[in-house]
Amino acid sequence: MARAEKVTAVAEMTERFQTSAGAVLTEYRGLSVAQLGELRRSLDGNATFAVVKNTLTKIAASEAGVTGELTELLTGPSAIAFVQGDVVEAAKGLRDFSRANPLLVIKGGVLDGKLITPAEIVRIADLEPREVLLAKLAGAMKASMAGAAATFAALPVQMARLLAALEEKRAAQAPEAGAAADGGGENASAAGTESVAGAEPVAGAEPVAGAEPVAGTEPVAPEAMADAPAAAETASVTAANETSAGEIAADETAADEPAEADETAAGDEKES
Repeated sequence: MARAEKVTAVAEMTERFQTSAGAVLTEYRGLSVAQLGELRRSLDGNATFAVVKNTLTKIAASEAGVTGELTELLTGPSAIAFVQGDVVEAAKGLRDFSRANPLLVIKGGVLDGKLITPAEIVRIADLEPREVLLAKLAGAMKASMAGAAATFAALPVQMARLLAALEEKRAAQAPEAGAAADGGGENASAAGTESVAGAEPVAGAEPVAGAEPVAGTEPVAPEAMADAPAAAETASVTAANETSAGEIAADETAADEPAEADETAAGDEKES
């Protein structure tokens, strides 16, 4: 290959590395031209499969800024599938062809500037097609939006039910509050009655005719009630007698005072 052709090949390969979504490096040792044609047709629309020279590929990958780990895999007869379409469909075409033709060996690749292993390429091939994934994503988003709309629509209904429940609760609590107030008044009246029942009778007060005896007090015997006037009269006579005795003692003391004065005066005259 002439130098000019090499320069052109490197430039074209560098552009493919830069413009492709990914690149898969394979070894095609033992595959016929017909088999390579079949592989290209299976990848049509998603990737272009090209046989490359390892030396020129290393130069192009270096100029395109591709990771150096990929260039280390450039040994033996190499071919690269440059992905321009659906990455999943391209990986699936390579996987299926390598299963039918084991002579095609997937050595690795690069996707979004990162090195990917053969196992990762197989996992990408196991993914569902892009259209299916987009449809599922759209369905999930639609379901989420429908759920959100249903939630927002249910908020006013829930608020109305909550308000109705609060009104019913208040209406049920109103009679209970009135009953509690009435019960408090009855308790206060009962307390006042108990305090009156526990009070002692006033001394000298006559019992009311027809009144029932107060709970907790012993009834007065009729004999004690009949003797009450006589006892009062006796107490009055005793007090009068004590008063008269006091007056007599005072008179005697007053009578003795002049005699003592006369005796004192007579004694003074004798001394003089």
